[in-house]
Amino acid sequence: MPTRLKRPPFWRHVAVTVALLGFQGYLAYSAMTGQFGIESREDILADTAVLNARSAALKAQIDAFRHRATLFDPQRLDPDILDEGARSLLNMAHPDDVIVMIDEDTGKPKPSLQPKLTAEKLNAVPPDITGL
Repeated sequence: MPTRLKRPPFWRHVAVTVALLGFQGYLAYSAMTGQFGIESREDILADTAVLNARSAALKAQIDAFRHRATLFDPQRLDPDILDEGARSLLNMAHPDDVIVMIDEDTGKPKPSLQPKLTAEKLNAVPPDITGL
C-alpha cells in the first residue's frame, strides 16, 4: 500500500513570512518615531538640558538659604545681619544710610522722585532761620 506524504499548504509559509515582516516593520517604525525613538532624542536632550539648568538654579538657591541660616546661628550671630533684619522689619533707616529703591519687576534701581540738585544749589548758603 503506497503512502503519500502530505505536503503542507503553500499559504502557511507565506502567512508566517508576511507576519514576521510585518512585525519587523512595526519594530523599525517604533525605533524611528516612538516615544524613545531616534526622532525623539533631540526633545529628550532639550528637556534634560532644561532640567539640569533648573536643578543648578535650585541648588544655588538652597546654598544661599543655608548660608543665611548659618548667619543666624545663636553661637555666632552677626550684628550686621541682625541690624539689617530689624531695619527691614521696622521700615527704618539710619541717617547715614544710602537707600536705593529697586523695581521688583526689572531688578533695576528706581529713578529718584526728588529733583536733581545742581552745584550752585549744593554750595548755596542757607538763610539764617534763627532770626538773630
